[in-house]
Amino acid sequence: ALTVPAVAVEEVEVVVEKVGLEENAAKKRPSRRRRTRKSAAEVTVPEDVPPTSIVEEPPVGVVAPSAEASEGNGWGEGQPEETGDYRDAELLGSLPDDEPEDAPKRVSKLLINAEEPEECRLALLENGRLESIHVSTVNRAQIKSNIYKAKIVAIEPNLQAAFVDYGGGKNGFLPFAEIHPEYYKTNLPENIAKLVKAHQFRKLSINNVLEKGGELLVQVVKEEIGKKGANMTTYLSIPGRSVVLMPGSDSTGISRKIVGESRRSQLRDAMMSLDIPEGIGWIVRTAGSDITKAALARDVEYLLRLWEDIRKKGQEMEGVGQLYEDHLSVPRFLREHFDPSIEEILVDEQFAYDQVLEFVALLPEEQRQVKVRLHKGSRPIFNQFSIEDQIESIYQPKVNLPSGGSIVIDATEALVAIDVNSGSTGKGQNFEETIFQANMEAAAELARQLRLRDLGGLIVVDFIDMRNRRHIRDVEQQVKRAMKRDKARVDISHISKFGLMQISRQKLGAPIETGSYRVCPHCKGRGVVRSVETLALFYLRRIQTGASRKNVLRVDCHFPLDVATYLLNAKRRELADMEERHGVVLAITADPVMKPADYEISFGKEKEENGKKQA
Repeated sequence: ALTVPAVAVEEVEVVVEKVGLEENAAKKRPSRRRRTRKSAAEVTVPEDVPPTSIVEEPPVGVVAPSAEASEGNGWGEGQPEETGDYRDAELLGSLPDDEPEDAPKRVSKLLINAEEPEECRLALLENGRLESIHVSTVNRAQIKSNIYKAKIVAIEPNLQAAFVDYGGGKNGFLPFAEIHPEYYKTNLPENIAKLVKAHQFRKLSINNVLEKGGELLVQVVKEEIGKKGANMTTYLSIPGRSVVLMPGSDSTGISRKIVGESRRSQLRDAMMSLDIPEGIGWIVRTAGSDITKAALARDVEYLLRLWEDIRKKGQEMEGVGQLYEDHLSVPRFLREHFDPSIEEILVDEQFAYDQVLEFVALLPEEQRQVKVRLHKGSRPIFNQFSIEDQIESIYQPKVNLPSGGSIVIDATEALVAIDVNSGSTGKGQNFEETIFQANMEAAAELARQLRLRDLGGLIVVDFIDMRNRRHIRDVEQQVKRAMKRDKARVDISHISKFGLMQISRQKLGAPIETGSYRVCPHCKGRGVVRSVETLALFYLRRIQTGASRKNVLRVDCHFPLDVATYLLNAKRRELADMEERHGVVLAITADPVMKPADYEISFGKEKEENGKKQA
């Protein structure tokens, strides 16, 4: 029978403000793999801690960071290894990160292109420059943050993880640290039960507390990528505009981005006065900094109804399936990305326009000044603001820099490599200054490109070598300042003596090209195919091997047009010699429809077909 977590569990990272602590030290992760499982009553707070906890607001559907993530868990969320250079002892997080005083004021505008049912595009512009893009297509249906009823189909003690069937194409991956103790077997041996009661989860083996066929509620925290299934958690988070509810937890907190002790206390008092059932934790999000108590109550009431509906569906559903879908692109984007700096929202479709109006109506009064307009011009909305070319550049590996340099972005399965080239930057200037200028421009642009392309995991940046230590420090500061605007969790290393900087960026979703591009059927994603000459020689050897067999009187071949043409012209003499030597008849047919590496060869009555296989 399906059970729903009701145990009080601390599942959010509490970050305590202390005088003299470095920024990074204040963000240290707990020693649990992914989350501490201490009850709220067992959490001790130093006497000098202010009454209002400051909580790092997690992205929607993503649990708070943990020790396992910091150690590197293979999901692109681990901290990069420190490089061996003279500044290893210095924290990059301690560098100054204020915006330059002469920075221009940002004028933000949101464009929503929803005319076509197959694709919805939302673009955030700052001073006419594309800063964020979200594309939702029928081929790129996102499942992140969705909640499912799932069943355990396999338990892997070596991985300390389970695989669950949730009704998707691939089984989901569920690490042991992401499984709420409420889903453990009820008839645990006494020694194991003691470990669970004492929260000694590191000493447990997953196969001792779980059993195959068990049912549970899971939430997607990472999309399927390639052959890898989605990553799951049983620690659910249900996001609203101003509040995130966390069923199965008694942890509470206020986003650390909400400043002012009095305001945090007001928000905490307002939340504590609401009728929130025991066993449901909450976080007041940054968007709730200026919210009224009435609006806060409406948000919480809606989320509680939603959770009750999810829980009821899970109990009534037979088998596995979806219980909750965060599916509407426009409301989801607005909920996660709306900022008071946005002065205008333009929409080119009536239904999306109505959704925006509904969202704005729920904003605090001082934020409702944003202008919402329905675009009715003859030109497409993105063309009118000249951003189609900017969007198209996202799909290109090379990005040009203002002064003539460039960066080349190469995303592989293991990591993302970014190479900085000086090009024609600063011709005629001092060589060291030229390199510094190119690296500074690249530092600002690479942060923007990572956001636009939604690239995550391990990122290695190969800057042009610099000798001036001040220049190195300035480039590091530029990267850090540019990354501050990223909603994903980011860890940044120093630039090593080899000119390399390592960046670990949380994967918020699949790369943007996933829904717009498909793997090339010719090269299978490698980017190269074998040359005509190489393929022709490969097939020629294949023919010769088969023709030398006994009782083979005829060889029929079907090759791609260019390969067949090469064989019949450049290798005509070799083919004639083969016919005479083995006493066979060779028939080669050119097929213009065949892919470069496809072929079909039949020997007499014995047929060797590799028509759909790669050579």
